[in-house]
Amino acid sequence: MHHVRLGAVGARPSAFNTVRYSEKILERHEISVSTVDLSEIFASINKLEDGDPKITAEIERISGYASTKLVARERMVTMAKLGVVLRDWATQNAIDALAFQCWTSIQENLGVNPCTIMSMLSEEMLPSACEVDITGALTMYAMQHAAGSPAGIVDWNNNYADEENKCVFFHCGNWAKSLLGDRATIGTAPILGTSVGEQNTVGALEGRAPEGPMTFGRLSTDDTAGIIRAYVGEGSFTNDELDTFGTRAVVEVPRLQDLLRHICSNGFEHHVVMTRSQTADVLAEAFTRYLKWDTYRHDA
Repeated sequence: MHHVRLGAVGARPSAFNTVRYSEKILERHEISVSTVDLSEIFASINKLEDGDPKITAEIERISGYASTKLVARERMVTMAKLGVVLRDWATQNAIDALAFQCWTSIQENLGVNPCTIMSMLSEEMLPSACEVDITGALTMYAMQHAAGSPAGIVDWNNNYADEENKCVFFHCGNWAKSLLGDRATIGTAPILGTSVGEQNTVGALEGRAPEGPMTFGRLSTDDTAGIIRAYVGEGSFTNDELDTFGTRAVVEVPRLQDLLRHICSNGFEHHVVMTRSQTADVLAEAFTRYLKWDTYRHDA
């Protein structure tokens, strides 16, 4: 594997919404982390004029990406500025994947959710993970290359009724549009809105993954053992009824309860990565044979 550079946007070691990782273990595997504080991002945004040609072009890009009928003009301008600043920073620092401190500072300071911009970057094959999840971003990077298509980061969320092999994948709204069947609307994040005001969460995408194949996986640094661990497997998106908001899916995974026991007993994070593909064998071989990472291949 060539040297991989990950970008941590707004990372703070004490942040309660930061997914932990070992930078030293990553460096041993030629994976580096470049960090930028959110204050620097905000300062760069404040320097941009509303009429800047870059902002106009970004607004057009956003408008062509998803329905903006619920987005006020001032929020659109702010989202566009965020998109310009993140793209410029990623280019200048040769970033392969981003992990973003997506709440609550950005909502309190800018009055938007970064989800739409993160979705667009992931769609452009610059994967963008939530909650400063660096190893989640690394997983997205690996899995998009295996699939040849964008990856999305999700929460292992609710059970699905009494179905032992089904559950809900959910996140506020940052999945790449192609994971949503090319149908997406820019809305708000009601859960986050209970603490910061829903009017300050404009930018969360709304959409659902249509029926089809699905590969899931996760990379994590095991600090006590000094190694990188992984799990991968396959399942499917289903068309079961799902009445909720955000970016979401109902998924079916054979022996799901065994998988969840493995995830919990081995200390993996609540985030998992998905692609619309059947590439678990490719990933397992790459992680195990070539990278020598401790990998669990979940089989049916």
